[in-house]
Amino acid sequence: MTLNKLRGPLLALGLAVCMLLLLLHPEAALGAALRGLAIWWDVLFPSLFPFFVISELMLGFGVVHLFGALFDPLMRPLFRIPGTGGFVMAMGYVSGYPVGARLTAKLREQNLLTRVEGERLVAFTTSSDPIFLLGAVSVGFFQNAALGPCLAVAHYGSGLLVGLLMSFHGRKEEAGAALGSIPGQETPRSGKPKHQKTGGLGAAFASMAEARRRDGRTLGELLKGAVQSSLHLIIVVGGLVVFFTVLMELLNRAGVMAFLFSVIGRFLSLFGFPGGLAEAITSGFFEVTLGAKGAGNAAAPLPFKAAAAAFILSWGGLSVHAQVASIWNGTGLRYMPFMAARFLHAFLAAGFTLLLWRPMMDASPALARLWTPVPALYSPASGLELLCLLLAGTLLLSLAAATAGRLLRLLRRPRS
Repeated sequence: MTLNKLRGPLLALGLAVCMLLLLLHPEAALGAALRGLAIWWDVLFPSLFPFFVISELMLGFGVVHLFGALFDPLMRPLFRIPGTGGFVMAMGYVSGYPVGARLTAKLREQNLLTRVEGERLVAFTTSSDPIFLLGAVSVGFFQNAALGPCLAVAHYGSGLLVGLLMSFHGRKEEAGAALGSIPGQETPRSGKPKHQKTGGLGAAFASMAEARRRDGRTLGELLKGAVQSSLHLIIVVGGLVVFFTVLMELLNRAGVMAFLFSVIGRFLSLFGFPGGLAEAITSGFFEVTLGAKGAGNAAAPLPFKAAAAAFILSWGGLSVHAQVASIWNGTGLRYMPFMAARFLHAFLAAGFTLLLWRPMMDASPALARLWTPVPALYSPASGLELLCLLLAGTLLLSLAAATAGRLLRLLRRPRS
C-alpha cells in the first residue's frame, strides 16, 4: 500500500529531474533525439511497418483463424494456448518485437484469447528478429558471421523453453474460473469461437470464411484501416525509442550511468564474469540496440561478450517493455508475468550461449555459409521468406501432432 501511495510522487519527481537535465543539456538531448530518430527511420520503420500492415490484413481476411484451426493440435498441448498462437509465434520470431505483443493484443480484443493465454503467448513471442540478430549483431557489431548460429540457437531455443515453462502460469486461475470460484473471470477456452473446429482442413477454411464474414469490410476499407492503425503504432514505437535514447544521454550527463556501470561491474566480478561487460548490460537494460553494440565492443573474452549479447537481446530493453505496455493498454494483460518471462529468457539465453559455445562455434562456419549477410539487413522480402518457412514448418509439426493423436486414439479404442 505504501509503495502504491509513493509511486505517483516518485514518478513526478523523476520527470521533474529529467526536465531539469533537459534544460541543462539541450544540445546533448537534441543529438540523442536525432540518433534515436535515425534508429527508428533506418531500422524500425522499414522492418516493422510492412509486418504491421500484413498482420492487420490477415486478421481481416481470417487467415489467422485458418492457421489457428490448423495449429491447435500443436500449440494447445505444448503451450496451453489456442492454435492462433502459432501464427503469432511465427510473426513474432520473424519480425521481432513488438509484433508478437501487437498480435496478442488484437487477438485479445477479438476474444480469441483469455487473459492468461495472452500472457503466456506474449511471454515467448517477444524476441529479436533473425535479420537483426544475424546481420546487425553478429556481422555488424561483432564482425563475426560464425557467431550468428550460436546466438540464434540460444535466443530462440531458450524462448521456446520459456513458452513451455509459461504453460504452468495461471493454471490455478483457470481451474478456479472453470469451477466458478472467480466471479467475472473468463473460462479457459472462452476465447475459442464456437464455430472453430480443429482437426481438418475443411474446418480450418470454414473458420476462415466465418471470420471474413463477421469482419465484413471491403479490401479498400481493410487496407485503409491497416495502414492507419500501423502508422499510429509505428509512431508510438518511434517516440518511445527517441525518449529512451534521450533519457540515457541525460542520465549519462548526470553521472548516473557511470555509477550504474560501477555497481554492475562489481556485481559481475563477484560471480566471476568480466567487469568490462557492465556498460553493455547497463545500456541494454534501457535500449537493446545500444546494449548489443556495447557488447560487441566490450573488453572481455568473446564467449562472455556473446552471452551478454544474448542476455540483452532476450531482455529487450525498457524501451521494448514500454512499447509492449502501450500496446496492451485496455486488454487487461498484466505486466509482471511478462517482465518475469523476460528475465527468465535473458538468463536462459546467456546460459545456453556459454553451454553451447564450443560445439556451436565448431559447427558455425559451415552453418554461416547457409545465409549471406547483405547490406539491406532489414529487407521486408527476407522477412517474408522466413515467415513462410516458419509457418510451413509449424504447420507440418501441427499436422504430425494431429496425426499422432488420431493414431493414439485408434490404438486405445477397445476392440469389439
